[in-house]
Amino acid sequence: MPAEEVSWSLSIRYQFVIDGELSERALAAFPELSRSDHSSAGTTTLFGTLPDATAMRGVLARIDSLGLTLLGMAQLPDSAG
Repeated sequence: MPAEEVSWSLSIRYQFVIDGELSERALAAFPELSRSDHSSAGTTTLFGTLPDATAMRGVLARIDSLGLTLLGMAQLPDSAG
């Protein structure tokens, strides 16, 4: 019997809620993420699919290096379901 090829996607969807309304310049630091139109007043919600935990930690590092305050982060359900 031939071995079946299994393709696993390790990409995970994340949401990051940041204190303050980010400028276009600040948003440019996160090209892999999109801004949600449903952000609460005084916050910016970014979301997107990241390939692995290293990429997620990279986003967190950029948030920190820009002096931004992370209010919340969540793993989102897979949209393919």
